[in-house]
Amino acid sequence: MDKEAIKFHIQGLLKAIGEDPEREGLVETPERVANMLEEVLEGTAYSNHDIARMFGKTFTDESNGESESAVVMKDLTVFSYCEHHLALMYDMKVNVAYVPRGKVLGLSKIARICDMAAKRLQLQERLGRDIAEIISEAAGTPDVGVVISGCHSCMTARGIRNASSVTVTTTYIGEFKTNSELKKLVAFD
Repeated sequence: MDKEAIKFHIQGLLKAIGEDPEREGLVETPERVANMLEEVLEGTAYSNHDIARMFGKTFTDESNGESESAVVMKDLTVFSYCEHHLALMYDMKVNVAYVPRGKVLGLSKIARICDMAAKRLQLQERLGRDIAEIISEAAGTPDVGVVISGCHSCMTARGIRNASSVTVTTTYIGEFKTNSELKKLVAFD
């Protein structure tokens, strides 16, 4: 990430909206924004494959693949930025489930995968697909379900200004596509 370019352009943006980038409250704003973007968009530096490798710590599944039980994590919180308006996507809850096929992921790794995939300019639909793809690779399973619920400031704070709107997206791969019982595991209550 080119933080010097970000600082230069933020200073230009401040001027373009009629602000004085030299006034007390704004002098350090370009640097603060560059630091913030480096942090909140960290995931842009990594491919889905990279993230799967980073957080792919697994343990042997004691059932040796004989069980059809799923690992389910609900209400993981993330936020992201919409690639259309650079607007915040917030109050996002992610439910993830997968059927182990010989190995299971460390639980914190699932949360880290969701967090890192969200740290990109994103669409909520793509975020679900990215998480499913990363979990599938990291856990070595074709069977993954991801459901995301979130608010988008491009809907709530501008344009239509519908403050109560919530967007829900679903991504099902493998057995989750056709198995209604598996879909119920990952659904919001």
